[in-house]
Amino acid sequence: MKLVLAHAMSAVALVATSFAAAQSSDEAAIRQLQTRQADAWNRHDAAAYARLFTTNGDVVNVLGWCWRGRDEIERKLTEAFAFVFRDSTLAVTEVQVRPLSPTVAVAHVRWTMTGAKSPPGMIPPVQGIQMQVLTKEGDEWLIASFQNTNGVPEFPFPSGPPAAGQPKN
Repeated sequence: MKLVLAHAMSAVALVATSFAAAQSSDEAAIRQLQTRQADAWNRHDAAAYARLFTTNGDVVNVLGWCWRGRDEIERKLTEAFAFVFRDSTLAVTEVQVRPLSPTVAVAHVRWTMTGAKSPPGMIPPVQGIQMQVLTKEGDEWLIASFQNTNGVPEFPFPSGPPAAGQPKN
């Protein structure tokens, strides 16, 4: 009986170790995808950037504009790299990965940017966070859905209404 229990425990440990190794390998691949994202952006290579997405991937950019499919992502970025982002540099500053299954994960990617212009009346992108839904196709992780948001440093919420005589925000 002890021998059977020992074999069962060894099998469980082996499966857990294999799962942890696969998860670690997948997380490393997702982090590498973010490095490739910054590299493609900084080379202003819309085609390479679009290839980071599934063929039917979608983007909601920092302005709230929605682009659907790899072809549209490439076309819109080609237009953006011609002037608005021509001199921009993207730096990925933090990546948090949460696996949802062996082939689906969510990543929150913090970034900073310099050199970007913005349309009149819009805040230029300086820092923000992307939420990415990623899928594993074969051995490759790709972005299936991407939400990008301009960010500001977090600060505490007000603890109550303004005192009498103070302006309301």
